[in-house]
Amino acid sequence: MSEESAPGKFPARFNDISWYRTNVPCMEACPVHTDSGRYVQLIGEGRYEEAFLVARSPNPLASICGRICAAPCEDACRRTKIDEAVSIRALKRFVCEQYGAESPRPDAYQALFADSNGSAGDALDPGCQLPWHLPVLSRGRPATPPEHTREGRKVAVIGCGPAGLACAHDLSVLGYAVTLFDALDHAGGMLRYGVPEYRLPRGVIEREVALIRDLGAEFRMGTPLTEEYGIGDLKAEGFEAFFLSVGAMQGRDLDLPGSDRDGVVKAVDYLLNINRGYRVDLGERVIVIGGGSVALDAARSAVRDFYSPMEEIEMTARAVVGQPAMDAARGALRGGASEVHVVSLEAGEEMPAALTVQGREELREAREEGIQIHPAWGPDEILGGKEVEGVRFKKCLSVFDDEGRFSPRYDVSEQMTLEANSVILAIGQRSDFGFLSDADGVRITPAGTIQIEPETLATTAPDIFAGGDAAFGPRIAIEAVANGKTAARSIHEYLGGSRGPAKLTVQVTRVPPDEYTMPAGYEKRERRSPEFVDLGRRTGITEVEGVLTEGEAKSQAERCLACHIDTIYDPHLCVLCGRCADVCPEKCLKFVPMDQVEMPRDQRERAMEQYGHDRTDPMTVLLKDDTACIRCGLCAIRCPTEAMTMERFHFIEVAE
Repeated sequence: MSEESAPGKFPARFNDISWYRTNVPCMEACPVHTDSGRYVQLIGEGRYEEAFLVARSPNPLASICGRICAAPCEDACRRTKIDEAVSIRALKRFVCEQYGAESPRPDAYQALFADSNGSAGDALDPGCQLPWHLPVLSRGRPATPPEHTREGRKVAVIGCGPAGLACAHDLSVLGYAVTLFDALDHAGGMLRYGVPEYRLPRGVIEREVALIRDLGAEFRMGTPLTEEYGIGDLKAEGFEAFFLSVGAMQGRDLDLPGSDRDGVVKAVDYLLNINRGYRVDLGERVIVIGGGSVALDAARSAVRDFYSPMEEIEMTARAVVGQPAMDAARGALRGGASEVHVVSLEAGEEMPAALTVQGREELREAREEGIQIHPAWGPDEILGGKEVEGVRFKKCLSVFDDEGRFSPRYDVSEQMTLEANSVILAIGQRSDFGFLSDADGVRITPAGTIQIEPETLATTAPDIFAGGDAAFGPRIAIEAVANGKTAARSIHEYLGGSRGPAKLTVQVTRVPPDEYTMPAGYEKRERRSPEFVDLGRRTGITEVEGVLTEGEAKSQAERCLACHIDTIYDPHLCVLCGRCADVCPEKCLKFVPMDQVEMPRDQRERAMEQYGHDRTDPMTVLLKDDTACIRCGLCAIRCPTEAMTMERFHFIEVAE
């Protein structure tokens, strides 16, 4: 049911079985369809290992995402209809700290591997499952995979970012001999070289990569594809299929007077350098132009003071050459700016970083760190002589035209000038495809991305697939992971594997009214994020965000509205007493005459036939607004005939 569309009329519809899956919005919003609600509920029940397995089932980079995921699940969370989203990402990290790659039990995920009978452990609750979830993907493998012999057919993955790592993970599970190639020295792509270490410790990345290596994947780091060593050479080495997942590591230029002055740097270059441990002297005043997550990462990095005393760390680094202390010594050379500004074309609420729950939290943290945010200003000129001295801005009235095209409109009479020693441009990135030749048959779009078929990620070359930044431009990590998993399935099918039509199985479990409870006060409990390190201690690579305590995690998990459970109404048992509607605290149940209901004609006719109603007699209809339901269960508890019941829906989809 929704709001009235006409006086006295209520629009309504019957929901088919697929609707009950889409009514778990966090799972639908996640690009890999993590059953977020289920692992949150399991945390609330104190079943932490099972919660981890649900989170890990579709996502080989769960520990990474527990720290830096943009969390589209939270943006979709139905709890926002009441107050604020459940802290889903922070809860993922809570269980990953205990059972994930960074934990004392990094092999806990192996419980997800299907046994010889095609099922995981009997006591396991892996949540809703789709074909790329590990219990389904691994069917036919032993519970503990043996050492990989790399005798499978050879697949090359170009790029070791999140898309490439996810693709390599799934193909390795399927038995292929996967080799990843990357120009840089360490795996992770922009996760390692773009995301600051204060958000994502390098040790977490290394441990996630190690688990993929343990599955049999081979990593050839420092091995870029070039014009001299390209796809054709890999084919000569026996590779039969390819996934292109090179990251967007080239910053875009800004056509602006003064953009060639010393002190103007691209955000991606700045982040690449500091994340590789090199000195970048920005001076005391820094302006970051851009309003997205990269702009905030650059600004929050620029404001930080790094290690001291420098001399002591350099001595340690010289004594242990090649060890992490060398990176620490380089970090000692980096100093924080005393004044950092972020200037965005978009108005405050329209800034790209402000469009998500996680982005708004990072904006709040940036402001607390002293970064000044200036929305709705566009750069007019970078001022100075040989070196940058400042930037003049003009007021931006709108960014897009009426048809949604990028077409900024300015009021040049309103201007602002900021002094600066450096300007960081965070206005977009692109990938470098210089290694591709005409013989490879891969077409590049006018936007500078690889042309792909969206459903399979196939390129214009039959044996080459592409995803992540290479195919879509810069995107969030979990979207790249989803691309990698899609490519793995497409490559599997291309090389002769099965990918038949999907079969959906739905398990519905009735919860007796005397057993159904929700935590006391759950509907009034406020969202809480993890504690952050005190401002005075936010130096260098110190990880800023903490971990929820067990008490905090359970309390936050209990805010979940349990969208897997729905009220099911049986009109044959209903005596029209109205108790359910009377007790509903959200007033989402309503009894109305049938003649006041607007619904599709075919559904109306089917209802009349199914319930054997005499059309000459009046008919009463029970309408429910599912967007308002908080799953308190009072309607089912109050019902004297069990016409209203609480039932849990569990979905498993496999390829036939």
